[in-house]
Amino acid sequence: MRVVLDTNVVLSALVFAGGRASLVRSLWQSGRVLPLASAATAAELARALAYPKFGLDADEREALLAEYLPWCESVRVPARGLRVPACRDPDDRAFLELAVAGKADALVSGDRDLLVLRGQAGFEILDVNGLLRAAELAG
Repeated sequence: MRVVLDTNVVLSALVFAGGRASLVRSLWQSGRVLPLASAATAAELARALAYPKFGLDADEREALLAEYLPWCESVRVPARGLRVPACRDPDDRAFLELAVAGKADALVSGDRDLLVLRGQAGFEILDVNGLLRAAELAG
């Protein structure tokens, strides 16, 4: 299953032990899902890991990126021409564009601005629980 994981889902899977989001990590590490990444989404993840609230030094940030990015398929997102649903938060557009360019089966997010777009895109928009159910059904 080809998936776009938004930054908060990846952060939850990498930084916080336990909980449902940590199960997402096992999905990408087992190959049950293939996360997609673009230059923009990888850069956003690196920026977010540097937020002071996480208290991570440069080596810790690099180690966490190494727990995610090697599992991802890198997707080149065209500078323009992709048709994506209009989103209230312009920062979310990079994830929608990645899903289209990468032919994702699903975009996974807890962000209400993205979740309200369910049924308006050519891919599923799921929360973490929805991804876990879909992965379980796929076997």
